[in-house]
Amino acid sequence: MKTDIILAGVGGQGILSIASILGDAALEEGLFLKQAETHGMSQRGGAVVSHLRISDAPIAADLIPKGGADIILSVEPMEALRYLPFLSPTGYIVTNTTPFINIPNYPDVEKLMEEVRKQPRFVAIDADQIATEIGNKRAMNMVMLGAATPFVQVDPDKIIRGIEHIFKSKGEAVVELNRNAFMSGREFALANK
Repeated sequence: MKTDIILAGVGGQGILSIASILGDAALEEGLFLKQAETHGMSQRGGAVVSHLRISDAPIAADLIPKGGADIILSVEPMEALRYLPFLSPTGYIVTNTTPFINIPNYPDVEKLMEEVRKQPRFVAIDADQIATEIGNKRAMNMVMLGAATPFVQVDPDKIIRGIEHIFKSKGEAVVELNRNAFMSGREFALANK
């Protein structure tokens, strides 16, 4: 068993929190884990990507080769397409439909989504809207994590424990918000994959 995941987004969108939670869950499950992060100008809205490799056997390399990603989990639609060359022929794109418009020549969102819809396996979710309805737009990253879990070979209960571990210092209300966001994203993906 192995799951290679490209986590893509823009600085401040919670990519590293997603990676940390998945890493916690994988280790709790007794799996091997390698992670490599690339930080753009994250404080200025630059691109951030993390390669996350989970397996039941030792992993030799940190980076996922082109054509090798089982999942591209993108919290921003343009970033989903940026990493499309990494997607395996049987892989899934899980992307937020809400753009993070941080450049003056940002592409037309509908054209971006047309490209996503051309892919054979994808989940497109308005994670910002779902998180806002739950009570905090910042929980968008947990909605996205939930939407990716049907394709990740890690027990969802262990991912929830990872959420609890990461957010426990912020209090039970924050933990509960993030659990709810995670479950909402997971339910959406299960109904729309």
